[in-house]
Amino acid sequence: MSSVNSAFKQAGVKLPLRAVVMGLGRFGGGVGVSRWLAQQGCRVVVTDTEPADKLATSIAHLRDVPVELQLGGHDAAILDHCDLLVVNPAVDKAKSAFVQQAIARGIPLTTEINLFVERCPAITIGVTGSVGKSTTTAMIAAAVDAARQNGVGGAEWGSVYAGGNIGRSLLADLGHIVPQDCVVLELSSFMLEDTPLAGWSPHIAVVTNLKPNHLDRHGTMEQYAAAKKNILRFQTPGDIAIINQDDAAVWAWRAECRGRVIGYSTVGAKALALQVPGVHNQSNAHAALAVLGALGIESGSDAWRAGCDALHAFKGLPHRLELVHTQALPHGRSIRWFNDSKATTPEASITALRAFARQSFICIVGGYDKHLDMSDFVRELAERAGGVLGIGATGQMLVDKVVASGAVTPPRAKYVQTLAAAVEVAGQWVGDADGADKLDVVLLSPASASWGQFENYEVRGAQFAALAKNQMAGKVD
Repeated sequence: MSSVNSAFKQAGVKLPLRAVVMGLGRFGGGVGVSRWLAQQGCRVVVTDTEPADKLATSIAHLRDVPVELQLGGHDAAILDHCDLLVVNPAVDKAKSAFVQQAIARGIPLTTEINLFVERCPAITIGVTGSVGKSTTTAMIAAAVDAARQNGVGGAEWGSVYAGGNIGRSLLADLGHIVPQDCVVLELSSFMLEDTPLAGWSPHIAVVTNLKPNHLDRHGTMEQYAAAKKNILRFQTPGDIAIINQDDAAVWAWRAECRGRVIGYSTVGAKALALQVPGVHNQSNAHAALAVLGALGIESGSDAWRAGCDALHAFKGLPHRLELVHTQALPHGRSIRWFNDSKATTPEASITALRAFARQSFICIVGGYDKHLDMSDFVRELAERAGGVLGIGATGQMLVDKVVASGAVTPPRAKYVQTLAAAVEVAGQWVGDADGADKLDVVLLSPASASWGQFENYEVRGAQFAALAKNQMAGKVD
């Protein structure tokens, strides 16, 4: 017990011996923090609204640690023996009676990311934005790691870790992370909503853009932006803010920065040699280069060139304009199938549309309705797509609006309800040598969340990839 208290004293916080983790998650969102707390000697109770059979995979990862499971609902009696409530970022605290009861009782709240950053001794690089933060995080980690292996500034650097909203929990790595290391964190608005509890911002903050998203949770754009701004809120004069100059909304934030501001832009910049398509990926790569500069890596140095080589070799992340299949057709034609299932907002899908030549692709759109403004997306879709297939709750509305524009008319705009049907129809269209010989891409970029038809965007993307690979001569096996 004394060793446990000692570990927390090093972080300036007394270890609570009784912790409640709210939200285990079907995909393991609460597994890492539950394991870590138990390994520190805490008495851990995990509560989730889902029953055990829905959480079987997550529960399996906790079998070797002493945790108590309270599933099928959040029983307020758990709070009678709670020193700390660890809340999953997905929980809307304002609407949760359980969280509100904890607050009324004066029980401290925290999150997994807060527990990590309060104890992380390394340089932290935080990345946020409405679109592109996962890819930017991965690019930064790849570039910094490559530069590290080629002598950053002649200094002895340690390892590079990537986590946060991307990848696994980094709490398990705390025992190995040292001050010479570098930790790159993707930070969602849900995570940043709670970082003020820790009074924390990263040493280097990267802001990619700001577009409407998660308004069903945040309520207004002002509240959404306020959550995002927390990435800068606790920076000191010795810290650095790297902000996209091409996004007027976030570039205006520079006036509120306490540390040094570095802007990055693709305007007038020489195109970088990348394998991933689109101007947005050029922007993401420029953000990564700005981080190299912020770390003191000189342009033209061996370390800089190694970072550039890593960006060139970067092939993208799953479900983000991911090329999942290339299909040969008669007469020397081929069709490429791109999975952009991560595009759950109209702004993200607009970015994908702009990565391809006009009228060269069929776009599969639609899904759960987050009540976002789709007008700009519909306009871009009508102007750029050679065919539109709608699925899910928003699919019919999107197809109807595209047809109403007169740019894409039936039968090249159609609501088919399911993803399987969309892939089948897309295969028929691209195989039509008479009317579709200009089409060489089938793009899943839904501009909508996956809920309702799929558990998450990963499942949706995986199904699309499997269907695309089985697509032969316009038929799905």
